[in-house]
Amino acid sequence: MVNHVLSKSTFLRGLQCHKALYLNKYHPELRDEISEQQKQIFTSGHEVGKLAQQLFPGGIDAGPKEACKYQKSVLYTQELIKKEETVIYEAAFQYDEVLILADILVRDQDKWNIYEVKSSTGIKAVYIYDTAIQYYVAVNSGIPVENIAIVYINNQYIRMGDLDIHSLFNVESVLNDVLENQEFVKEKIAMLKEVLRLDKTPRIDIGEYCYDPYECDFHGYCWDYMPTNSVFVLNRLTNRKKFELYRSGIIKMDNIPESYPLSSGQRLQINCEKQGRSYIDRETVREFVNSINYPLYYMDFETFNPAIPLFDNSRPYQQITFQYSLHFKESKNGLLQHYEFLGEIGKDPRRAFIERLLGDIKGEGDILVYNRSFEVTRLNELIRDFPEYENEIQVIISRIKDLMLPFQKKYYYKPEMRGSYSLKAVLPAVVPDLNYNGLAISDGGTAMNVFEQLQYEIDQEKIRETRRDLLEYCKMDTLAMVRIFEVLEKLGKA
Repeated sequence: MVNHVLSKSTFLRGLQCHKALYLNKYHPELRDEISEQQKQIFTSGHEVGKLAQQLFPGGIDAGPKEACKYQKSVLYTQELIKKEETVIYEAAFQYDEVLILADILVRDQDKWNIYEVKSSTGIKAVYIYDTAIQYYVAVNSGIPVENIAIVYINNQYIRMGDLDIHSLFNVESVLNDVLENQEFVKEKIAMLKEVLRLDKTPRIDIGEYCYDPYECDFHGYCWDYMPTNSVFVLNRLTNRKKFELYRSGIIKMDNIPESYPLSSGQRLQINCEKQGRSYIDRETVREFVNSINYPLYYMDFETFNPAIPLFDNSRPYQQITFQYSLHFKESKNGLLQHYEFLGEIGKDPRRAFIERLLGDIKGEGDILVYNRSFEVTRLNELIRDFPEYENEIQVIISRIKDLMLPFQKKYYYKPEMRGSYSLKAVLPAVVPDLNYNGLAISDGGTAMNVFEQLQYEIDQEKIRETRRDLLEYCKMDTLAMVRIFEVLEKLGKA
């Protein structure tokens, strides 16, 4: 059997962008490095796929036992079908030089049903093309397909005790949509093969398809010419408008006409960029500083959101609070103190989290966070899940104030922030001598992924080391807030 030219994944890549398809085939070295977050998405998707097999237990895995030995899987799948096996996992089919692997193939008397497993909580438009090419290849390979369905996560499921697999997943037929797209699939296969026969990379400019339906992993290569002050870093401007400006020949923010409708904050960002200067509204900053009362706590939460709920009374993808850092000052010139919490591995951290927090933050004084809506939402979720703490948590919520506000509203703005008011953008601009360099964990996404991975770790030394890294990272977040507020306090006195 000859090797395939297209697979399901490259077919979908080609639908998104011909250039990405070509680069993937002939210049894979130009691909962006896979982020830790993306690795975790892949891992989570694999775990969900394995779990979904329990909907149809007892199947045989026909997937390749060696890397890239897909044609062996095709032959093995044919052998299993001839033996009248009932359930086949990773069933491989090839037709017209296109290879697909069906997650779950189930015999229904003399016909078959295909189930495509997704770790999402709904059916996206791209999934129709995903299943349409599977149906096209499988049917044309000679097997009668009765139905094709998507298996996805039911985010309303609440775990209580052992996982209820049939409640965790929704199964929805997409046969009608798939049938409507069979001619489309046939035409696109022919077109994408032509793309792969080209003798050089297609000349395709950047566009909305760089992000839709997936962020392209050749983004760094295709966007490397973009200046740092491009219209694409203009804060709170939609992608549609950014690309409208770009296609009209306006690439730099400096060149946006005065007549172009923008908010005052966007104009401020442009002017600061043009003039290379900062903007500080000292009076408004002073009002903000004066609204903050000592004793003062600086608080930051970390969460993780496993696709498969690990704990009782939790849902798929629910944000589970597992860590906090608190810096505390009794007065402006008081001693800086630090408190922290990090949940135990393999245990639901939420009750211990809130009980420790209530003890550490009791008393009076404001609580500063960076992005109030995040912490308040998490606290309200804890009230929902542990209503016995409602009154005490509500007191905490009433004390919370948002350090992000002066930067979000652009009372304080520097060009180095590049339009962003995230803590990671503000800190180096406002406190350049403090940074996350050298930390093993330097962002919340990585912290989230690392803590989830720890749930399955058995190496005790690695567990201890990773816990130290998590504590250092979260501690840095609240220390960053302390230092930023000190800068604002000095401005408020000036």
